Amino acid sequence: MRAHQIMTRSVITIKPGATIVEAADIMLQRHVSGLPVVDETDRLVGVVSEGDLIRRSEIGTQRKRGRWLKFLLGPGQSATDFVHEHGRRVSEVMTRSPLTITEDTPLVEIADLMEKNNIKRLPVVRGDKVVGIVSRANLMQAVVSLASEVPAPNAADDHIRIGIIEALEKKDWSPSGLNVIVRDGTVFLNGVINDERARQAAVVAAENVQGVKKVCDQMSSVDVSYGVE
Repeated sequence: MRAHQIMTRSVITIKPGATIVEAADIMLQRHVSGLPVVDETDRLVGVVSEGDLIRRSEIGTQRKRGRWLKFLLGPGQSATDFVHEHGRRVSEVMTRSPLTITEDTPLVEIADLMEKNNIKRLPVVRGDKVVGIVSRANLMQAVVSLASEVPAPNAADDHIRIGIIEALEKKDWSPSGLNVIVRDGTVFLNGVINDERARQAAVVAAENVQGVKKVCDQMSSVDVSYGVE
């Protein structure tokens, strides 16, 4: 399998000039742990994640380096730490020039990149534009959905997947973090819903796409007070 068969196509992005509060709020509200950062032309310029926001002066989690370590690292590292701990804009704390993959990148390469670089997500690019994102969650969804010994995804499955995504992603009740996996006409729906009525609507929308044999609901519901169930 390749990236385009499991990636989340409806990517939530943020601009470099946004505040870190706005970035954190989007991550919390949309149940994602990182955001691709794009400029005014939608060109990928970085990634901001939860990890970029945990060492912050507001909550007293700044790095406390010993005198000798500060000496060894030099003033440059201290300056970098200060920016990450006190920066107000996404551009000041984001990871620049992030690792990326293409739609045709095999899953084994994606897993290797995540493991070797200790990262949780990889933007999928076409040229310099973001067209999707593959997260560890997407890989886990593929494992759960496709572990049984059935035929590998084929061209018809890819066509069905695109049809379902197009049918769902514009709806105001579409699951957050929507991901669709199709194998031999069987559809596996993943995402987060805030209203149980959206679950049935998403299943019905998928069932109405030509070629669908069965829809497996793997969506999670959210209680705004307690998080993902």
